[in-house]
Amino acid sequence: MKQQFQLTITVPKEQCGKRLDKVLTELLIKYSRSCIKEWIIKRLVSINGIIIDKPDKKVLDYDKIIINVESEKVQQNKAQNIFLDIIYEDEDILIINKSSNILVHPGAGHPDNTILNALLYYYPAISNIPRAGIIHRLDKDTTGLMVVAKTMLAQNNLLKKLRLREIIREYEAIVTGNMIAGGLIDRPIARHLVKRTHMCVCEMGKSAITYYRIVKRFRAHTQLRLRLQSGRTHQIRVHMAYINHPIVGDLKYGCWPPRIPKGASDKFIEILRNFKRQALHAISLRFHHPITNIEMEWYAPLPNDMNQLINAIKNDMDKFSKVTYLSTK
Repeated sequence: MKQQFQLTITVPKEQCGKRLDKVLTELLIKYSRSCIKEWIIKRLVSINGIIIDKPDKKVLDYDKIIINVESEKVQQNKAQNIFLDIIYEDEDILIINKSSNILVHPGAGHPDNTILNALLYYYPAISNIPRAGIIHRLDKDTTGLMVVAKTMLAQNNLLKKLRLREIIREYEAIVTGNMIAGGLIDRPIARHLVKRTHMCVCEMGKSAITYYRIVKRFRAHTQLRLRLQSGRTHQIRVHMAYINHPIVGDLKYGCWPPRIPKGASDKFIEILRNFKRQALHAISLRFHHPITNIEMEWYAPLPNDMNQLINAIKNDMDKFSKVTYLSTK
């Protein structure tokens, strides 16, 4: 039996200028983007009383959107008891230390077992917040800090801070090659024309700036601290690959098999080949609290697998240095 229902939405200021289908997807977390597109194409969506049938229609702040839907089944995100490493919580926000091998949002082929599903279980009231309060995302295999809003006011204020670049996010990464100095990469990023799950540097893309500095140099690798001015999909991974210093373990943008340093031991070669996730970690997060305006900062130490990788790289450098020294005596 079909169900009839109506949804009414007032467009928040931070959504002004975005596509209608994208805005509805972000505000209605219980429904998939394909479902929302179908509603629009079937002329079930109106803006300020005018029926819209184009998903790419741009909306303005405070537009009134009404959706009249007749449906047998509407996709919903379910709450799931998945562990969350919460390092800070108050009435307005959560700070999570994300592990690897978990998606932030459900998507095609991955309808559940995500951070969003875990949040719905941990704090059911967050289902009333768009995207379950998630402000920014990390890639599936990137670890580290994320901020989540528990109220609409906190989310709106955090999104504004993100847009004004007032949320400072720093990352640490292990990249291939011995880098000489830090710097910045100012190259636009767009979706790859052929590989649609990839991003690439493209002059027609969106502005993207990544700052980086050297934490430690090894003989064939470098440990970096990076900061984003923008926040494009896969930004750090794309930028580091662009300057020919891909992140170790990045199967999408790096090289496979990995580059093996000259004279590397069999054990070190095995460690490099078995590290199959990008060695990238969101290590610090700093911003003024969205409600109290108190400046706050959080730090999440490197996960065990990255520490083990760094130790293996250091041991390789020490052994190679000893061999080189003895061979010159």
